[in-house]
Amino acid sequence: MSSQNNSPLTTIASLSKLKDKSKKFTCLTAYESTMASIISKAGVDVILVGDSLGMVIQGHDSTLPVTMDQLIYHLECVVKGNKSSHIMADMPFMSYATDDLGFENATRLMQSGAHSIKIEGGEWICNMANTLAERGIPVCAHIGLTPQAINRIGGYFVQGRDTEKHDLMIAEAKALENAGAAMLLLECVPDQLAETITNELQIPVIGIGAGSKTDGQIMVIHDLLGISCLEKPPKFVKDFMSDANSIQEAIELYNTSVKSGTFPAKEHTFF
Repeated sequence: MSSQNNSPLTTIASLSKLKDKSKKFTCLTAYESTMASIISKAGVDVILVGDSLGMVIQGHDSTLPVTMDQLIYHLECVVKGNKSSHIMADMPFMSYATDDLGFENATRLMQSGAHSIKIEGGEWICNMANTLAERGIPVCAHIGLTPQAINRIGGYFVQGRDTEKHDLMIAEAKALENAGAAMLLLECVPDQLAETITNELQIPVIGIGAGSKTDGQIMVIHDLLGISCLEKPPKFVKDFMSDANSIQEAIELYNTSVKSGTFPAKEHTFF
């Protein structure tokens, strides 16, 4: 179980209350105990044990090679260092190819210490989201740019700019909420589309490359610290380490910048 401190554990309910009060919340990735402890102590609300570990930890050029066993190993490390953050765990590529497989693997993640699980996909994951929700497993649905589908999408670029995809994404977001998704993550979508979805949904909406109007923001910890594995970091990335004297200070600066509304700024936003 997570270590205890004086702060209560962040839950889906507490994140929903922040949305109701129009208050922002923060999310960061972590893959091991020490960084998880620093992130949690800095007041970050959600820690994502992401399959991004395939790129920033394992050195792959995508998230696809990450296995369930590897994800669980890193999840267990994060759980030991966490203080009070909500821990979300990614479902790796093909770990939810069928509803039965998805249920089995989501169960493994929850039993390893996750408080919720994240699944990439649109309306096709509605049945799975419903099945998991009914059995007490909170689901964060991930739409927009979905890295596990990078070979089908054809590259890392903004989603939802044309009318057809714009309308489809709104419809999918509503369908996922109706199916029982507890949260939604939008990646690389125009600011106005992200604002529309955030306003029309009752569940918390997290953004990465989705402008400043979402309820929460998420970044990969390596990007925040200016040690991205990419030669040219995405537009939505900000190196907070350049304005800080320590890792702790950089994370605290990210946390306060999101919650005060100064990050993401216009230069980090797609229109």
